[in-house]
Amino acid sequence: MTSVFETQLFIGKNIRFAAPDPGTDAAVESKWTEDAAYLHAIGIRPAYPLPVNVVKKQHEEDQKEANKNHLFRWAVRLREDDRLIGWAKISNFEWTHHIGVVALGIGMSDDRRKGFGAEALGMLLRYAFDELNLHRLRAVVPGYNDGAQRFFARFGFVEEVRRREALLLNGQRYDDVWMGLLQREWRT
Repeated sequence: MTSVFETQLFIGKNIRFAAPDPGTDAAVESKWTEDAAYLHAIGIRPAYPLPVNVVKKQHEEDQKEANKNHLFRWAVRLREDDRLIGWAKISNFEWTHHIGVVALGIGMSDDRRKGFGAEALGMLLRYAFDELNLHRLRAVVPGYNDGAQRFFARFGFVEEVRRREALLLNGQRYDDVWMGLLQREWRT
């Protein structure tokens, strides 16, 4: 039987979770914001390229929230060469109720569809349920991102809320989908 001290929280088969490094990561992440498809896939804000100093400032703000246990955010790096390929986070905690929100993104299109996102989500879920002892998690997915809805469903997330026509993209209305997963569902 594996000891609790032997369980790797931050190292997977192909990736590892590392503390974000604003000094070096900001330049890489700034490049990702030049890809509108990436930005539309991960969120509901208008696509907008961000300069390095703005991304760096976001990292600093995230660190302030992390210091207050309001956010856990990692840089997702490939184990083979330590290259930054994405990010993963748990945020929006309701500590009294043991609830949080998960989100992740793989930055470059060449790194997508290789299983890195699935590995990162698996690590996030293990951290959320085993380390933080959360009871439930939510993922917020734009209705136009069918792939993300299928992705979260593969891990047991179910649609809980559909805010009809809450999003506007390129002149077309889309739903905003909230998906949830309970700890006991994840364990089975």
